[in-house]
Amino acid sequence: MTTQDAPGRTASSRTAPSRTASSRTASSRTALRVLAGVGLLLAAVCAVATAVVTLDDAVSGDGSGGMLVAAGFWAVGLAHPAGVAALVVPRRALVAAEYALAFAGPVLALMD
Repeated sequence: MTTQDAPGRTASSRTAPSRTASSRTASSRTALRVLAGVGLLLAAVCAVATAVVTLDDAVSGDGSGGMLVAAGFWAVGLAHPAGVAALVVPRRALVAAEYALAFAGPVLALMD
């Protein structure tokens, strides 16, 4: 006994890969690249915020930055390569690392 196809469907359309899966992948990559680009701008803003916090601490505090200030600048500095890597190879983990490192810079500088 053979099964009948629904009207308008051919045997090749049942076995062909769906176009929606590839279009979802392309839009997902595009969205990740946009988020990575915005993250690069955010990392630049966080670098300025880290510098402002460090300068404020230097003027009002003891005049020297501690280990957490250095760690904050390293975190912001590493956010930029993570962002560039996320632009080249769009992965969720790279974008998340970029944002986490960008936000960690000012937070670490504030903790000093």
